[in-house]
Amino acid sequence: MESLKLPHSLRSSHGGKALIPFPSSSLSPKPPNRQFALSTGIFTRTIALFSPISLPCGHCDLMGARRMQFHTSSTSASIQPMTEELMGEASKDLPVSGDSIRRRFLNFYASRGHKVLPSASLVPDDPTVLLTIAGMLQFKPIFLGKVPRQVPCATTAQRCIRTNDVENVGRTTRHHTFFEMLGNFSFGDYFKKEAIKWAWELSTVEFGLPADRVWISVYEDDDEAFEIWRDEVGVPVERIKRMGEDDNFWNSGVTGPCGPCSELYYDFHPERGILDTDLGDDTRFIEFYNLVFMQYNKKEDGSLDPLKQKNIDTGLGLERLARILQKVPNNYETDLIYPIIEKASELANVSYALADDYTKMNLKIIGDHLRAIVYLISDGVFPSNIGRGYVVRRLIRRAVRTGRLLGIKGDGRGNLEGAFLPVVAEKVIELSTLIDADVKNIASRILEELKREELRFVQTLERGEKLLDEMLANALLSAKENGTAPCLSGKDAFLLYDTYGFPVEITKEVAEERGAIIDMDGFDIEMENQRRQSQAAHSAVKLAVGNGADLAENVPDTEFLGYDNLYARAVVESLLVNGNPVIQVSEGSDVEVLLNRTPFYAESGGQIGDHGFLYFNDGESLQKAVVEIKDVQKSFGNIFVHKGTIREGVLEVGREVEAAVDAKLRQRAKVHHTATHLLQAALKKVVGQETSQAGSLVSFDRLRFDFNFHRQLLDSELMEIEGLINRWIGDATLLQTKVMPLSDAKSAGAIAMFGEKYGEQVRVVEVPGVSMELCGGTHVSNTSEIRGFKIISEQGIASGIRRIEAVAGEAFIEYVNARDYHMKNLCSTLKVKAEEVTTRVENLLEELRMARNEVSALRSKAAEYKASIIASKAFLVGTSKKIRVLVECMDDTDADSLKSAAEYLVDALQDPAAVVLGSCPGEGKVSLVAAFTPGVVDLGVQAGKFIGPIAKLCGGGGGGRPNFAQAGGRKPENLSSALEKAQSELVSILTEKAS
Repeated sequence: MESLKLPHSLRSSHGGKALIPFPSSSLSPKPPNRQFALSTGIFTRTIALFSPISLPCGHCDLMGARRMQFHTSSTSASIQPMTEELMGEASKDLPVSGDSIRRRFLNFYASRGHKVLPSASLVPDDPTVLLTIAGMLQFKPIFLGKVPRQVPCATTAQRCIRTNDVENVGRTTRHHTFFEMLGNFSFGDYFKKEAIKWAWELSTVEFGLPADRVWISVYEDDDEAFEIWRDEVGVPVERIKRMGEDDNFWNSGVTGPCGPCSELYYDFHPERGILDTDLGDDTRFIEFYNLVFMQYNKKEDGSLDPLKQKNIDTGLGLERLARILQKVPNNYETDLIYPIIEKASELANVSYALADDYTKMNLKIIGDHLRAIVYLISDGVFPSNIGRGYVVRRLIRRAVRTGRLLGIKGDGRGNLEGAFLPVVAEKVIELSTLIDADVKNIASRILEELKREELRFVQTLERGEKLLDEMLANALLSAKENGTAPCLSGKDAFLLYDTYGFPVEITKEVAEERGAIIDMDGFDIEMENQRRQSQAAHSAVKLAVGNGADLAENVPDTEFLGYDNLYARAVVESLLVNGNPVIQVSEGSDVEVLLNRTPFYAESGGQIGDHGFLYFNDGESLQKAVVEIKDVQKSFGNIFVHKGTIREGVLEVGREVEAAVDAKLRQRAKVHHTATHLLQAALKKVVGQETSQAGSLVSFDRLRFDFNFHRQLLDSELMEIEGLINRWIGDATLLQTKVMPLSDAKSAGAIAMFGEKYGEQVRVVEVPGVSMELCGGTHVSNTSEIRGFKIISEQGIASGIRRIEAVAGEAFIEYVNARDYHMKNLCSTLKVKAEEVTTRVENLLEELRMARNEVSALRSKAAEYKASIIASKAFLVGTSKKIRVLVECMDDTDADSLKSAAEYLVDALQDPAAVVLGSCPGEGKVSLVAAFTPGVVDLGVQAGKFIGPIAKLCGGGGGGRPNFAQAGGRKPENLSSALEKAQSELVSILTEKAS
């Protein structure tokens, strides 16, 4: 293998050690050899052996007799068990292709008893992290002991997103926002010996890495791992390095699971010898495989207790191994990313091989970011200003900015006003079949979203250019007045960068053309502040072992009976007060009750939990005691937590209770849930099959449905949707519910939501001829039970996301009755018929508008009359040039009239003149206006800049044009002193300027 200069260590997915947090490399890569294969077949993935029935749907987290015990999440539409025939397909690819590396890794561990599991969604089922940042994340509940394992060991190719070091993307050889982590995991099955031997065999035999080029690191006190590497694997001791806790001991946090690590490094320069070697030398070594031996639980005092179940958690960076095997100088020039870069190069009309380092860096940024953006959108994350959506938006904006730096104009197909990101994204989607086949199925939606977001952002960039012009004009004027060098502040440059997406490089170029510089130190400070905040929010996977794990271990899963029964006898397994286990709870106390079985539906994926009561015999009196249940949630997998209040009696652990669901409320939830399915079907029929669910709420009083769509729905479309649904309701169709294999359900056309978790057996709810969805919620048996459906609102809630709220069933009747009541009252008040209300209201509004215009005109005339009286108070300032100045209070004149008065006065006083007026138009209100004629403005005195500081004295602010500005405040008591200051400063400034 040829010798390459490559950087240092992959800091695994573990223990808060960032995967890609390293300094830039000065590497100047050689043009790569492009003879490797670009295969396009998705590697086959299997689903964990989950219990049947317990499955989530698009708008409901599916319920069943037993829920799956650990979660995986996949967006694959064609997941099936790995067969020998499919496993053999890997040999058809060239051994160095990224796809073959992925499949050979999975096949290697599958042949050693590991269950091949799908990649989890990039949207994790974990509130402690924003995005999936590590391969072990989907197994976190097992590592914590919160849920039992379903398989002894597993292997995955996990898609990951990390943005804490986004500024280093493209600058170094291996920083990425999107990457794949290949991993093998043991849940108390095998441990160090097998993990080490297999890692060595995979690296040196399966992938053929020269044994003398692989170095090993172990934790300094881990003699066991050292001896296995030395004695059983046969690695020479001089290539095994003991390293400290910072490098080779994984901690999940202050407390929780932890253990030593062992890492495999590839040596690109063995000719440098073995003396004084430093595995941190990123010009010689790269870490490509990390093995974590999770064997301890760290307590609060820092002591380590052996875990009952010792686990293995590993991570091998696919892009890094591809770089080694494909013999290219950086991760970007592998077949995983380079075809995307080539497409960007084509649009920029440059040759990557001949480009300078700066151009290559920008092409790498586009190649990296487009991968992250496409997979995030495919997992249901759409651009917005909060949370995950903000991550997507920032990446899109960074890619657009970078494209402009490269000179990309238009879509490369003749439309100079078109978007280029969709063109590059097409290449990402083409390659996606190697990772996730579902991406291609929603390609049109991804491309449309990218186009919309890019074109919208280009407009923002144009606004940024105008703002930059204003900032530079102010900087030049200030420098002239103060006799200093023109300089744009770091805060202004960062505002342009962060808010308007304006590249600091362009800001710098434009500033230099205008004779100004940028305070780059100030800019760097602002950038570092943002980076620290980002790293604090996204850098680690949090784990903890506490009472929750003990509770999950001692309390069995809850058996759900609520599909068929609203009443059941059950035994109290546990009681919690303020989160702490108790034996007994008395009357008046709030309590959380855990039962062995229940008819209560627990809140899941949109449908809220049931309400109802628990009845039990109260001690010796044998009278019925009551617990009122107001909410039901799931915890620790499939344990139902009934939240309520003891209304009568004393409840104890072990007591038998009668659990009764409120039948009327359950019916309301069922009606709204089935109506939600009909709404999704109607939307697809009316506005297009590409629209899909983005969230929902199924409540007792209404339903809420969020969906992906780029514009407001027309009134005619909303009417058509309502008409379709009410027609389906009137058809009185019987619903069909089945449990079937996931592959059969998808083949039949059942709708699944991207990012949800599904087992091998799924529950399918079908309205024949209308709708078929994977769903675990409760539903009516016949559409006629819905009675009626009405949309009450439709609005946008984020970029590309719309929301419909609607009512059905009893809530529909209540809504119609309420509207009818209000309409009758309105008709009575207006003394018209219902069909005449609109015309009557329009007439009243027109009359009101005309009356307001008349009042406004009268006020303006009154203000001008007052102005004509005070015009005589104007006085002259200046010697070489006489300027008329007038500063007055106009009592309670409103803001519009104050403006009219100022305009009248500058006309009456003639040029040059300066007028400042103030008033108190209402309680706690101050209005100010400054009007300067051209002769005053030419002296360098601007109304917009002058009035702002004056308004601050009144507790407000404002600004405007050089010749006219308005301001306001909240402290009328300060108006008099503010006007005095305005007159004093105006006289001082104009006397100096006009003398």
